[in-house]
Amino acid sequence: MHTILDLFSGCGGLALGSKRAGFKTALAVDVDPILSSSFGVNFPGTRFLQADVATLGKEQLSALLPMGVDGVIGGPPCQAFSGIGKRLPDDPRRDLVNHFFRIIQAVQPAFFMMENVPGLGFPENRPILDNAISTLQGRWVILGPLTLDASDFGAPTKRKRIFVFGFDPKKMDVPSIADLIASQSSRTTVKDAIGDIAGIPVSDAKQWAYDGEKVVSKYAQKLRSPSGYFTGHQLTKHRDETIKRYANVPQGGVDPVGKHKRLDWNGLCPTLRAGTGSDRGSYQSVRPLHPEHNRVISPREAARLQGFPDDFVFHATVWHSFRMIGNSVSPIIAEALLTNIRKCLPQQKIEATVKDTTAPAFA
Repeated sequence: MHTILDLFSGCGGLALGSKRAGFKTALAVDVDPILSSSFGVNFPGTRFLQADVATLGKEQLSALLPMGVDGVIGGPPCQAFSGIGKRLPDDPRRDLVNHFFRIIQAVQPAFFMMENVPGLGFPENRPILDNAISTLQGRWVILGPLTLDASDFGAPTKRKRIFVFGFDPKKMDVPSIADLIASQSSRTTVKDAIGDIAGIPVSDAKQWAYDGEKVVSKYAQKLRSPSGYFTGHQLTKHRDETIKRYANVPQGGVDPVGKHKRLDWNGLCPTLRAGTGSDRGSYQSVRPLHPEHNRVISPREAARLQGFPDDFVFHATVWHSFRMIGNSVSPIIAEALLTNIRKCLPQQKIEATVKDTTAPAFA
């Protein structure tokens, strides 16, 4: 089976997509103990390393990946480039793009796939990406950066992200852009995603059961838990005056105070955002309103909209669950892209070699 090194893995959106595409994650790495806290639950048996990607060097990579890997995937933290963030030039997270490409040089896989926010392509940020790519020294065939939307691959949410792909022509066939981003998926609506659980009340319970009388879309059927139970449909408490205000927001409309958009059953969900951890002020993201109920969506509804199955476990709290989901790559677009890439790999696994990384990290 072809193998993957998953950098900045978070809760496992890319890991799930790569698994569905037929890859095995040889190693997943993330520094955040909260965002990655459920990784082992969702991917038992997969080696996970809690570490700063910037610290990974030759000896550690050689020990952890003695057979190398076929692909390196990852989404370096995007907050330093986000269009709604401060984009501070001295934000240390900006350097993590360079470390992603440093590790490509070290591991020498057959391909890589990097994901980030569109802001990485802004004029003030694009040199960071271009300089990082230039460190590969012309060995790779680079496709991108390409701006792709998860909704074009069957996700019920508008989520535009920049992707950069690299292929080693000595180790695999290089796909055309058309073949790389090919998708046969049909449009998926909010109703397709969460309509079947609309009648199940949010609460402080630990698990919920499906309503057997509800019509279930093909999309929802694929995500339903085989056990008949699911988690994460937690209550977010609102004040009475807030609920009254939400009641005046039509589908597709926006709450004038909190700027919450009410979802339209026949539309798409806007990009789900993560909010921040305690180290960045503990700011909650603005969550969409349910199409019918006068409340924000639950973590499970958000997970459905992002493309996670109902047996995927998130954090015990609403806040951290939304951080996990908002920071993740949609497993749907990840599966589609990596499936297209896998078709270009040789039948036999490529044994890559971890090279010397003792040179200083790229600035």
